[in-house]
Amino acid sequence: MNKNLNEIYQIRFSGLEAYRNAVWKILVKDFFSKWISKGSAVLDLGCGYGEFINNVEGCQNHAMDLNPDARDNLKDSIVFHEQDCSEPWAVKPNSLDLIFSSNFFEHLPNKEDLDKIISHAKVALKPGGKLIALGPNISVLNGHYWDFWDHHTPLSDQSLKELFEIHGLKTEKSIPRFLPYNMVRVRKRPLFLISLYLRCPLAWHFFGKQFLLVVSKSSS
Repeated sequence: MNKNLNEIYQIRFSGLEAYRNAVWKILVKDFFSKWISKGSAVLDLGCGYGEFINNVEGCQNHAMDLNPDARDNLKDSIVFHEQDCSEPWAVKPNSLDLIFSSNFFEHLPNKEDLDKIISHAKVALKPGGKLIALGPNISVLNGHYWDFWDHHTPLSDQSLKELFEIHGLKTEKSIPRFLPYNMVRVRKRPLFLISLYLRCPLAWHFFGKQFLLVVSKSSS
């Protein structure tokens, strides 16, 4: 399994590492930073190459992934948890302020594993802690959702929101159309357009193919 993950990542992202990191630097600074407080404990769930967590500064950063090669792409200060995310987490209960997951849930083999992951996430979050989920929305992608070999679990903003509600997580923000589908198999866009896009929600309706959900654990 780990060998297959590494081969898929190498084929899909080879030559795009620097560009993807530059894009994520903008995404974190210009958009996601509003949910990140200095000194907070942050986990990048299904971190991949670590583009998100590597660009989070001034926090206690954690990353979790099944692929052992993910460690090689992370800053030395990041605590890496190499594990199946559906198994009990090596993270203390009530210890995380924020869990972030981008383009991970659709790669899970089944919904049962996703259900377990959300259960573990809720346990790990502090009271009032937040979970941010970003991923392809099958409701707007239709057949293109399956253009990637390792997409297994179909999800929309509504179905994932329902799962969060089942686990008692409160929806704070729901955007059915946020970012375009992917950064592979498409022409690289000038980086200034990324910042411009984030400031133009009207454009999200036309180009957005990924949902964004922000949910929180009860503070009581």
